[in-house]
Amino acid sequence: MPYERFLNAAEKLRYDIEILARRFSASFEQICHRFTTLQRSGSRGVPFFFLRVDRAGNISKRFSSSGFHFARFGGTCPRWNVHEAFRTPGKIVTQIFQMEDGTTYFSISRTVTGLGGGFHLPEQQLAIGMGCEISHARRLVYADGLDLADTTSVTPIGINCRLCERVDCNQRAFPPLNRRISVNDTYRRFVPFSFAEF
Repeated sequence: MPYERFLNAAEKLRYDIEILARRFSASFEQICHRFTTLQRSGSRGVPFFFLRVDRAGNISKRFSSSGFHFARFGGTCPRWNVHEAFRTPGKIVTQIFQMEDGTTYFSISRTVTGLGGGFHLPEQQLAIGMGCEISHARRLVYADGLDLADTTSVTPIGINCRLCERVDCNQRAFPPLNRRISVNDTYRRFVPFSFAEF
């Protein structure tokens, strides 16, 4: 996938991964990974982030040319649709989400298969999640037909539960590391604990 040839094709095809995969005889994952490297001075593509997760949420690959922050340890936010990809294998799902700092991203996710060894060792199923800041989304074919200005469709997410300070999350598995936990035996919320805000 030579740099200029690939970048020109990506821009012309509006980053359509399947078409680029056929044209360059590459896999879905390889094309997504290549997108993150298109940042040469004077010849830049869309600044993407990319990650690969398994069904348990373990991250096995992560790259970012967009300034997107990944947790160094632990999984990802359960509100991010990279996890939804496992419900519709092989189909691309889109999402607009906002981080705690207010930065809004457009993302796509899809499953891919890893190595397998027959009936007793089935193929590994992984999910690829990639995206860019919302300001670049119109350059992608996957944003066609979406109202990117509609703030009601934006999903608030965090890096992961241990680093997220959103109080009203019904998907929270753990409290934030820098907050004191409080437990009220007479009041039930989304999770069995609450924590003090700053």
